[in-house]
Amino acid sequence: MPRMIVIGYRDDLDQALRRRGLDPFYVVQDPNGAPADRQSCRVADFENAQEVLRAVLARRLDDVVGALSVHEMGVFTAACLRQQFNLPGNADPRTILSFRDKYLQKSGLPPEVRRARCLHVPTGTSYRRLADDLGERFVIKPAAGAGAQRTSIIHSAQEYEDALALFPGASDVAIVAESFVDGPEVFIDGIWERGELRWSCMSRYHEAPFDAARGGTMAAWVLDRTLHAGLFRQAETIAHQVLGSLRAPDCVFHLELFEEDTDLTFGECAVRIPGGLSPRANKLTYGVDLFDAEISLALGESPSLTERVETPERFYGYVLLRRPDSGHLTQDDFERAFQLDEIHYDASPDARVGPYGLVGHAMVSDPDESKLEKTVHEIVRFNVTGGA
Repeated sequence: MPRMIVIGYRDDLDQALRRRGLDPFYVVQDPNGAPADRQSCRVADFENAQEVLRAVLARRLDDVVGALSVHEMGVFTAACLRQQFNLPGNADPRTILSFRDKYLQKSGLPPEVRRARCLHVPTGTSYRRLADDLGERFVIKPAAGAGAQRTSIIHSAQEYEDALALFPGASDVAIVAESFVDGPEVFIDGIWERGELRWSCMSRYHEAPFDAARGGTMAAWVLDRTLHAGLFRQAETIAHQVLGSLRAPDCVFHLELFEEDTDLTFGECAVRIPGGLSPRANKLTYGVDLFDAEISLALGESPSLTERVETPERFYGYVLLRRPDSGHLTQDDFERAFQLDEIHYDASPDARVGPYGLVGHAMVSDPDESKLEKTVHEIVRFNVTGGA
């Protein structure tokens, strides 16, 4: 059976690979990263291309037809694997760096793209120097991070020192500082092929990933193009400018934007499968399978969009459910309180806790996107307060 090397593991991608008749070999970091019945090996760091290449070579895999990454941290390494094994898809690690390093990304954009000022923070850089350049409130984050991890909003010299302590070792390119951008976040998931935006849709976060990663709730819903025509036009223009100017390879992408009054400010763009349940919400709403598109691109094929829906009958959203701040909830509590399309909630004390503190998820839909938004907010509130 043809084999696909996959950096990281996701159940939904695994199912998509098997539907395509592919045998995945997983490179994982987490000791529980892949089921026992899946072929895999463990490494310490997805970004260490040498380590991953050594691990793959040691397994002497045959009939390898492609490589891809589930995680943003593995997209550079996946390009290296394609280069070394002469596999289809993007094999240019240098191009990928513009979608990993936030300074390289923002400094490579044309002036008409609104964005935060972004600087690498060399070892020894003072708080005052950054505050004078970026403002009294600025952001510290990994230059090549993901998921808002080790991201801090800085208001003082002490907060700056505390943020730097999260980064062990000495490097002049490990950290970036950005001017603070205030506003709710929307994002575009899509397919970029041959220098054109082949397909895209837009969604809105319930709260910023930064807040969700610090005890909040990760939730999002698909937006209705007819209700937000101007927003869609502006976002798609920015997507063309960003992906075009950075010479994006054919890819599935995830691009985040801040809403500031009537204008959009670019946040960042990744060339990988969207996180959370966004791929499922997109497929249920529009019939477009981004997992299948990612697999096609890794095989050197053009993604099939034959089932694409232009005018959705229902819009879908999701909530990554966590333990409530007080009280106790069960799956039955959610099912009694809401009409859900899908629900899984593990209320047991030993439930495995995933990213953003999740112990389950809920999918919900509505023909009216504004009503969907209200329901998502209500589910989040119910989850956080324990149904109070």
